[in-house]
Amino acid sequence: MADKKATREAYGDTLVELGASVPELVVLDADLAEATKTCKFKAAYPDRFIDCGIAEGNMMGIAAGLAAAGKIPFASSFAMFAAGRAFEQVRNCIGYPHLNVKIGATHAGLTVGEDGATHQCNEDIALMRTIPGMTIVNPADCIEAAAAVKAAAAMQGPVYLRCGRFAVPNVTEGQPFEIGRGVTLRPGKDVTLVATGFMVHLALEAADILAEDGISARVIDIHTIKPIDRALLVKAAKETGAVVTAEEHSVIGGLGSAVCEVLSEECPVPMRRVGVEDKFGRSGKVPELLALYGLTAENIASKAKETLFMKK
Repeated sequence: MADKKATREAYGDTLVELGASVPELVVLDADLAEATKTCKFKAAYPDRFIDCGIAEGNMMGIAAGLAAAGKIPFASSFAMFAAGRAFEQVRNCIGYPHLNVKIGATHAGLTVGEDGATHQCNEDIALMRTIPGMTIVNPADCIEAAAAVKAAAAMQGPVYLRCGRFAVPNVTEGQPFEIGRGVTLRPGKDVTLVATGFMVHLALEAADILAEDGISARVIDIHTIKPIDRALLVKAAKETGAVVTAEEHSVIGGLGSAVCEVLSEECPVPMRRVGVEDKFGRSGKVPELLALYGLTAENIASKAKETLFMKK
């Protein structure tokens, strides 16, 4: 896990790669092309790149029009602006008519760092989950991010792609990628750690910590939060009897909520959720913020031990 790279880099690189074989692909940005890495597509295909300025709602409307005309638009901005500022347009112009728009949301979660609470979007998955028919993909690393962009371009319907600013190690090499299917990265029999996005590599580290105490932790990567892999989650819950979720997002409405919804209906087991509690973010260096908000391997391991005590 030595090599580290931000998933937003893979987003930009893969758009350029697809541009050569998918002539219908068009990329839109809202005056953040350097940050979202769509500047790479702009340099390669300037006639298929539209800078909409600081007008995210308008960008979503333009993307909807392009999709209605047969194009495959990728509308790109920070998660806070793509999901938050433009929510009404995403809902009414893209979600309601179920148009083939792909939303590339970068700089999600606390790992935006010093930009602070106004830019740290810990609510975007919750918002997008409420839109009927919206597919939500939160890749763990650059390998998955590249696969997610390709899969999004190939499928019909709106997709919300969640990428990050902070570099992460590649942990999914050799694993299959399919929209709606999770991946078991490590087997285990005592507890299941279900993670998404940035938190996947930390869940693997937590499994190592637990192993030192003789606890066998299964690690599942849920890169597609909607539609979620219900069968995989239920199987893991039945076989291990305890579940911990981990996400760089609010514990309200994100992965933890989605997993709770599935298991409460089909296989109730002791559960704990690791994520941002009912709080706003704050400005700071990423490692310090992760420690402050409990988004650490140590906290995941601690929550896993709590669920073991709750087992009947």
